[in-house]
Amino acid sequence: MQALARLYEASHGASTPQEIIAQAVQELFAGRIAVVSSFGAESAVLLHMIAAVDPATPVLFLDTGRHFRATLEYRKTLAERLGLQNVQDILPLGEMLKKEDPFGALSMIDKDRCCFIRKVEPMARAVAPFAAWMTGRKQFQAATRATLAVFEAVGPRMRINPLARWQAADLKAYAEQHDLPVHPLTAEGYRSIGCMPCTRPVYEGEDQRAGRWAGSEKTECGIHLSGLTDRLKNLGASDQT
Repeated sequence: MQALARLYEASHGASTPQEIIAQAVQELFAGRIAVVSSFGAESAVLLHMIAAVDPATPVLFLDTGRHFRATLEYRKTLAERLGLQNVQDILPLGEMLKKEDPFGALSMIDKDRCCFIRKVEPMARAVAPFAAWMTGRKQFQAATRATLAVFEAVGPRMRINPLARWQAADLKAYAEQHDLPVHPLTAEGYRSIGCMPCTRPVYEGEDQRAGRWAGSEKTECGIHLSGLTDRLKNLGASDQT
């Protein structure tokens, strides 16, 4: 799969996001692809592009139970506005929450485990039936994403980042051109919006994702890291290629 990812990167990586989405949805992974969306600060752009290609594309939303109310309201507003036909709320396992986070305070003592229970494990279950999924990650968001490729191998599956090479100005121009609704919290300085206990506004001069897990060394929830691959293996997911 690594070789295939490099091949796709060479042949399609320089295409426009719209071309990448159309190629992936209609040809490369037709009927076997989804998009994972946080319905966060910049989600509208990618979802608008996908809706223009196929509004029935499965949209996987990790409902962690810890989102801002504004995010849940925005999810509903944006899905209706774009005509998304297959938004799926992916929930943590009830028995796992009951056992390991009965009081909802795990994020204060073990952020990695909290993210695993509420994001990584549900994400693995959600993408297991698909051959590929798309994300809204961009290179400019943080130093840790500076070399992000459009096509990445995740075990036997493909992760596609159509907006990887876009800049903030590109997103702003597209959103304005198409009059896309904005997440309410962006007006308060939130530039990357995750779970309420672990998200704060971003200050001048900081990376876009500096408001996530501020004060700790944590920079990613884990759904884009190797832990997801490991969890897919543990689920006994079959090769979808």
